[in-house]
Amino acid sequence: MDVEYAGRRYVGIDLHRHRSVIVQMSPEGERLGAPVRIDNDPFELARQVASWGEHPEVVLEATYGWYWAADVLAEAGAEVHLAHPLGIKGFAYRRVKNDVRDASDLADLLRMGRLPEAWIAPPEVRELREAVRHRCKLVALRSGLKAQVHAVLAKQGVRVPMSDLFGVAGTQLLDELPLDAPFHARVLSLRRLIDAYTFEIDVLAKRTAGQLTRHPGFQAVQTIPGVGPVLGAVFVAEIGDVHRFARAEELTCWAGLTPKHHESDKHVHRGRITKQGSRLVRWAAIESVQILPKTSAIGRIRDRVGDRRGRNIGVVAAARRQLEFVFYALRDHRVRALQGTRPVAA
Repeated sequence: MDVEYAGRRYVGIDLHRHRSVIVQMSPEGERLGAPVRIDNDPFELARQVASWGEHPEVVLEATYGWYWAADVLAEAGAEVHLAHPLGIKGFAYRRVKNDVRDASDLADLLRMGRLPEAWIAPPEVRELREAVRHRCKLVALRSGLKAQVHAVLAKQGVRVPMSDLFGVAGTQLLDELPLDAPFHARVLSLRRLIDAYTFEIDVLAKRTAGQLTRHPGFQAVQTIPGVGPVLGAVFVAEIGDVHRFARAEELTCWAGLTPKHHESDKHVHRGRITKQGSRLVRWAAIESVQILPKTSAIGRIRDRVGDRRGRNIGVVAAARRQLEFVFYALRDHRVRALQGTRPVAA
């Protein structure tokens, strides 16, 4: 390391699960000292930051487990930047790819002002995201367990007459079914697991609702037809600070609900939606428009586009418009376009 250099330093960190590589550069692009390899230890990283002078600019990729590193760097006085993985995917196509080159390229992009940056969510937003994502994961696992129950009944030739096998009537049916011993044991095991998942899901839902009770955006977003407490919590947690988007169209683009655009000379091709950004936001927006009545503003968009181009495209078009309403609800705490309409929570 060049201890005599006193200017501003640009530091690139190639972060991995167990070890990381650090490269320092001057504003002119000169590498300062030799690359440093460290074990992923908060104290060791803080010790490294102390040797980089005052307020170094540091970049790391938004990769597996970046939270702790960003927090340590910020607490140690560094100006932290988070590289968007999609913006630097060209690293994989180099003839020579190693950790030192990756860290060097990150520092290079940062010092030249060409770094594709991702938003660094503050700790309170990360905590809320963790709870919301955990609940969604538990719901998905519970759905898999319920599907297994249906599969077991199908093997025994049992027809399920009700729409919800796990409602009051369905529970009574499961209690009285004369299944063969191995199948009966499996159904009992699956039902116990479903009950356990349901308990955890309810606990998370109550905890999240308690955290967001006084959040004005959470209350405002529930005035949008189709958005209830669960989907509202997803929007608030995943979007975070909505003011980082200048317009509603930027939010829909970030959520991956806008079509791909390829242009060269006189040729322009617009394809399917990009599906980049938060999958949970896309899911919540699409889920919220599925059962809206035809008389609602979003329902009319869904059906009008769906009649011309198919149901799926109509739903995506409606979800894109729905997310614009979410933007205004989170930014202004009201949606003027919907004033006077009656909310329908889903």
